[in-house]
Amino acid sequence: MLQELGFDVITADDGREGIEKFRNTPDIAFVILDLTMPHVDGEQCYRELKQLNSDVKVIMSSGYNEQEVTQKFAGKRLAGFIQKPYKISVLREVIQKIFD
Repeated sequence: MLQELGFDVITADDGREGIEKFRNTPDIAFVILDLTMPHVDGEQCYRELKQLNSDVKVIMSSGYNEQEVTQKFAGKRLAGFIQKPYKISVLREVIQKIFD
């Protein structure tokens, strides 16, 4: 979906790999994390990404509802949330909001 929206995409199989790829790729515009990931979950991954770059824009994705997830990140500057499953139109809207 991100490629269809015109983005170059870097994927990671788990949170640990995601942190390493972020560390080694300085020009990442935003990150989409799943709340539930192997090795390092979305919450821990978010904290580590923010330590590497406090300005990183992170969209959290989850099958849990938005209220449950955003409560965990209250006051932590989460850029957006997208509930799974989602359509490309919803993804486009969430991404547009973080750059407005």
